[in-house]
Amino acid sequence: MIAILTGDIKNSSEHKANKWMPLLKEALAKYGKEPKDWEIYRGDSFQLQTSPENALEAAIYIKASIKQVRQLDVRISIGLGEKNYDSPKITESNGTAFINSGERFENLKKQNLGIKTPNEKFDEHINLLLELALLTMDDWTPAISRTVQCAMDNPEMNQKELASLLNKSQGNISEELNKAGFDEVKKMIHFYKAQLAQL
Repeated sequence: MIAILTGDIKNSSEHKANKWMPLLKEALAKYGKEPKDWEIYRGDSFQLQTSPENALEAAIYIKASIKQVRQLDVRISIGLGEKNYDSPKITESNGTAFINSGERFENLKKQNLGIKTPNEKFDEHINLLLELALLTMDDWTPAISRTVQCAMDNPEMNQKELASLLNKSQGNISEELNKAGFDEVKKMIHFYKAQLAQL
């Protein structure tokens, strides 16, 4: 089983691409190689293949990257399933993971993040968690988003080390991660990974 993330940048036309494109490319490159594992197409749409274990973390990481530009956000659907046709370019590959990702993307209305797998009960649980998490994540400011990304990049660092890396006070870091709901986000990723065993 693989995971396919399909996404696009919200409000991209209101910003020059040179503001957000490097952030998007850097975030995608963390999870694979272009064009085998990820591609950007139609200007502001993208597709990424990763492992089911990494899928939710990758989606949140991309969100934290893009939200560093004010007024920008990202819509992402995660599809889990098989890959029946393997092409050198991710956008030309095919299988149930791609279909699930595409279908879920079409059904993203107000919600910016959703998942579709072969298991409806799993989807119900995780999508409910995502809906609740987005109440906080959709409000991340650029400063909070940068701190979240940095904390995800350096999971072994404590707040003091993150503070010196970002040139902020430890109190700042603590407050921003708190506002981001970062501990809860980590718990959600952990829960998601534990639930994957049931698929």
